[in-house]
Amino acid sequence: MSNSSTTSIYAYLENTLAGIAQAFPAVIEEQSARLAVAYSGGLDSSVLLHAAADYANKHGVALFAFHIHHGISPNADQWQIHCAETCAKLNVAFDTRGIELHGSDKSGVEEAARISRYAALGDLCRQHQIPLLLTAHHLDDQAETVLLQLLRGSGAAGLSGMDRWNTAPTLLGDDKLLMARPLLKVSRAALEQYAAAQQLTYIEDESNHDPRYARNALRQQVMPVLTQYFPGFQERFSRSAGHMQTTQRLLIDLAAQDMAVCADGACLDLQHVRQLSGERIDNLLRYWFGLHRLRMPSSAWLSEMRQQLLEAKADAQLCVTHPDCHIRRHRNRVFLTPRDDIDRSEIEPQAFRWNGETEMRFPEFGGVLHFDRAEQGIAADWLRAQPLQIQYRSGGERLKLAFNRPTKSVKYHYQAFDVPPWERERLPLVSSGKQILFAAGIGMDCVQLATEPGPHISLRWQADEIALR
Repeated sequence: MSNSSTTSIYAYLENTLAGIAQAFPAVIEEQSARLAVAYSGGLDSSVLLHAAADYANKHGVALFAFHIHHGISPNADQWQIHCAETCAKLNVAFDTRGIELHGSDKSGVEEAARISRYAALGDLCRQHQIPLLLTAHHLDDQAETVLLQLLRGSGAAGLSGMDRWNTAPTLLGDDKLLMARPLLKVSRAALEQYAAAQQLTYIEDESNHDPRYARNALRQQVMPVLTQYFPGFQERFSRSAGHMQTTQRLLIDLAAQDMAVCADGACLDLQHVRQLSGERIDNLLRYWFGLHRLRMPSSAWLSEMRQQLLEAKADAQLCVTHPDCHIRRHRNRVFLTPRDDIDRSEIEPQAFRWNGETEMRFPEFGGVLHFDRAEQGIAADWLRAQPLQIQYRSGGERLKLAFNRPTKSVKYHYQAFDVPPWERERLPLVSSGKQILFAAGIGMDCVQLATEPGPHISLRWQADEIALR
């Protein structure tokens, strides 16, 4: 490879890092920058590591190389040794992590390896306090990604391909970690020329020749034909990906505007949602799912869900199941709720005593019971002397909230306080003997409220947060 071409690859790296330094000043700071390269030992990452080592030496940057040992290939141990030796020659700090594949029967070995690899890379970044991870994705990888997404029928988000840099919290496990691809405009042919000119040694993963993997099939059988009839198609695919990235940003901006109108706290107000076209509703829902890091559903699934949300009867207890959560409708609002499959009818009442604590945790009931000092409440001395019990509702319980109000069923109070049905199942009751003292989501029964002066206690329930996925 010519010296000018070698300089060109280095220039791509330097230009990318300069862009990151401008956009994220805290990530790259002189005298304190710490970078890492995802280093498999193959051609792509070997070129990136070599160029990054030059950059680190010139700019006084601490450079690390992280190698993931998948354990799939019988040659994996030798690859790890090769990577460690190469890093020692380049004076680059090296660390490695072994992983086991999970879920490969559902998603396939390729996808399972990818998920586990990025999770391990994220762990290594946190362990070594690395804010920026460099990966060696190049122009041909971008073209393959766009073509794969096109074959899957993806929309603008999928056809956008890979960004020059981005956060990837669902992969790396942290939204503070930045991942950059400085070789994204460099062809594989240019990388091969660079490696030859610099006399780099690198490994060849035999799985790269296995046509059972979709990327390998494209790389070996489809891309050569495209090159023959449409030379330079990789650059044009990359340009199309750039157009799709612009389109996707505009869709996100539109969804954010619609969200500002349609959001009602953590839920969506269907009255406002109904004012949008079907396409904008779908765009809004995808944006909403993205905010919660939920997997994107298919267009058909989304269209069917939209139809159910908009057309179901007003009193219907609608629940649409998503792989990561439930989508529910209640009183003209749409909620995202956790997939909670606990059978609470099997959870037995739990007896306890209050000895003056400010709070008591009840793991079986998924929350904390607080005992707050209050001007109006239960006499503290009386409460301390009582055998207490926490339990879930079994039906027929009644509560009197004020002396000038009638006693009503707990179910009635839930409806009056607009507590959604699925939340009622998670709200416990606190009683003394047969007398209910407190119902979470409603309040205190007035029968035991003290009228004499003295320290009073008001009960308050705080449910644990349950992640959507």
